[in-house]
Amino acid sequence: MTTAGLNLIAQAISIYDDDLKLAVCNRRFQEMFYLPDALVQPGARFDETIRYIAERGDYGPVTDIETLVQSRVDQALAFVPHYFERVRPNGQVISIEGAPLTEGGWVTVYTDITRTKRVEELLRARSEELSDQLLSHAEELSATNRELAATNSALEETKRQLTVTEARTRLTTEMMPAHIAHVDAKGYYTYSNRRLSSVIPGRPSNILRMHIAEALGPAFNKIEPHLKAAYSGESSVFEFTEDHDSRRIRVAFTPEESGGVYILSMDITEETQARVALQQSRRRAMAAQMTSGLAHDFSNLLTIILGMQSKLERMGLPEEAAKLIAATQQTAQRGGRLLNRIADMTGNRTLRPVATDMHGVLEDLKLLATPSLPQGIGLSVLDHTPDEALMLDPGMLQDALLNLILNARDACGTSGQITISAHTIGNIWIEITVSDTGPGFSKEALEKALNPFFTSKGSEGSGLGLPMVYDTVKLAGGDLQLRNSPSGASVVLRLPYRAAPHSKGGLALLVEDNEDLRATFRDMLVELGHTVIEATSVDEACALAADLPDISFVLSDIKLEGLATGLDLAERLKNDLPIILMTSLPLSDPLHRQALAMGPVMRKPFTRAQLSALLRSEAHR
Repeated sequence: MTTAGLNLIAQAISIYDDDLKLAVCNRRFQEMFYLPDALVQPGARFDETIRYIAERGDYGPVTDIETLVQSRVDQALAFVPHYFERVRPNGQVISIEGAPLTEGGWVTVYTDITRTKRVEELLRARSEELSDQLLSHAEELSATNRELAATNSALEETKRQLTVTEARTRLTTEMMPAHIAHVDAKGYYTYSNRRLSSVIPGRPSNILRMHIAEALGPAFNKIEPHLKAAYSGESSVFEFTEDHDSRRIRVAFTPEESGGVYILSMDITEETQARVALQQSRRRAMAAQMTSGLAHDFSNLLTIILGMQSKLERMGLPEEAAKLIAATQQTAQRGGRLLNRIADMTGNRTLRPVATDMHGVLEDLKLLATPSLPQGIGLSVLDHTPDEALMLDPGMLQDALLNLILNARDACGTSGQITISAHTIGNIWIEITVSDTGPGFSKEALEKALNPFFTSKGSEGSGLGLPMVYDTVKLAGGDLQLRNSPSGASVVLRLPYRAAPHSKGGLALLVEDNEDLRATFRDMLVELGHTVIEATSVDEACALAADLPDISFVLSDIKLEGLATGLDLAERLKNDLPIILMTSLPLSDPLHRQALAMGPVMRKPFTRAQLSALLRSEAHR
């Protein structure tokens, strides 16, 4: 049955075992090579079949038949798959394909490809007869293909560059401290970095394909009018205060022609605090400039008036005139006190923030204020401030709160309750409220109480108490609001929440007589983690060093106010405290050379990093 099946195949097939003896072949194999029956019987040897075919001249002229037979046997024994074509003497072209069998042995298929070869030759001949026009088209097509390949390469490179640029752009937008986004004409985000939650706390970071109203929540109501204007083609930049923890947010809308809007929003709370403080400093400078001359002249006039009233008092005038003289003197003295208050308000009040324990400030405030209150007025403190130290000016804050407590006392009369409550709003503000159970602010007071010289106390008030508190708060970059509650009046102070750096180096004594330089060096030391006390002269520094045993080191200028120098300070402190001297004197100056012989010297100007490096090196000695 196997032989019958093989006989149905058009190709010649032979299968030899691993001893190169014929296992089976079909009739086409015998017919193709004109083999005798003995060579197509199972067991016929492969080498005899090759020899017979060679002797018949099937391989063409062969000088050494045995060599040919041996090479074919060696090839068969190698059991390597092979394919080749050869032309027989009768002009027939056959392909010979051999492959090893997995069980051992070899199968070879012989195919008559004469017709196929003739068709190929015909096609080749016809192809050579192609017209010049077809060849031209082929060349043009080839050139076009080359151009297309070049274009594709350029496109791939452009795509790569765009991918790199897009990655860099996204990385840049993610690193920026701002929310950068784009919404389409329907208000859905098509692009956004992941910074929304850092700008508006409580909102999601992944807002792609989310509607802007859903992403922003309550803040959307504050930006909606500006967004509508942007959809109409109007660019805008505006600011608003969000409700979560009262951050100040700046938003810029830029419309695009396709109907969408680009959005840039950032948290400018610290910038606003600094701006408020700077604006208040400028207002105070202008007020000081305007009032200093007037205050000087009025002070002279009041001095003259008091002097003349003193002379009149000694002239033995009638009792009625004496009363007028006394009233004039009291009024002039009150005018002098008012001038002093104006000078305090517009003078050079410098904010000195230091690491401050709010718990201690509020406890001290209660101790200071309680003796000035009538027995019928109670004072309670609700302290919800954090345990960590905050950067505040405790003196100015305490003065402001005492002022508010005394105002509340006056409002309550002989009985009532004053409450001070303090808490934080996020990590943005510390809010302090002073409330009382008095009659509350009048409508006019709510509008004008922060204006200088407005008072509801008649002749008893100067109208400068609340404005001075307002000035203090603004200098710190905060805000103040007046409110009425069902139980009375409330004054709400908001100050920037700034945690004090953890002190690493203890208490530093800074000795510098130039105020601007002293502020610069103080900031350097605070940023390096030191608590700082200051002096302007050698005597003041020695007094502080004697009273404060916790001082870790001294940073002093060489040239100070007075006759004594930083060298004298180093001599008087001797080995009690490490001292670092600083100077802008050249190396050739004798004082500079003498200072170098006494210890480390910082040459002005220097940076915080340079100061830090010197402090570290001194600490390791």
